[in-house]
Amino acid sequence: MKKILALIALSITTSLASLNALAHGPSPLKVDKSITIKAEPAKVWALIKDFGNMQKWHPAITNTKLEKKGEDTFRTLTLKDGGTIVEKLRGADDNDMKIRYEITSSQLPLTDYNSFMVVTKGAKPGETNVQWVGRFYRLYKLNPPIPAGQDDETALNVINGIFDSGLDGLQKAAESSK
Repeated sequence: MKKILALIALSITTSLASLNALAHGPSPLKVDKSITIKAEPAKVWALIKDFGNMQKWHPAITNTKLEKKGEDTFRTLTLKDGGTIVEKLRGADDNDMKIRYEITSSQLPLTDYNSFMVVTKGAKPGETNVQWVGRFYRLYKLNPPIPAGQDDETALNVINGIFDSGLDGLQKAAESSK
C-alpha cells in the first residue's frame, strides 16, 4: 500500500512539474554581435554615444529626434520605411565607453527590449572592438499556439538584421573619415 501511495504521489508531483514548465511563458532572447573597426576607440565611441545622431551610422534610420522628459532622455528614430522606434537612454559611461538604452515603443515584433553597446581597444593599434547586446522577449507572451510573426524566430531575425546592418554602417562611418 505504501508503494502505491508513493507511486501516486510521484505521479502527481511529476504531472505538476510538467504543467509548471508549460505555464512559464516565453524565454528571454539575446543577440550578441561584435565587430572590429579600423579606427581609434575615441572616434568610434564619439559616434555611438551621440544618442541624437544614430542616422549618421545606421543605414535604416533617416532621422533622430531627441527629447528630454524630466531627467530622462528619449530619442525617436524615424526609419526608412516610415516606422518609428522610441528609445530611452539608460546611461552613457565615457570611462567604460558603454551606452545602455531600452525601447519604450515600436512596431517591432518584440517587447521588453534592453540593450548596450560597448567600445574597447582592438588587438592592433588603431583598431576598435564594438559589442552590441540586446535582450528581449518575443511579442506574444502567452503559451502556444503562437501567432505568425510574433514568435522567437521572428524577433531574433529582426534584431539580428538591425545589429548586422548597424555594425556594418558604423564600420563604414568610422573608417571613411580617418
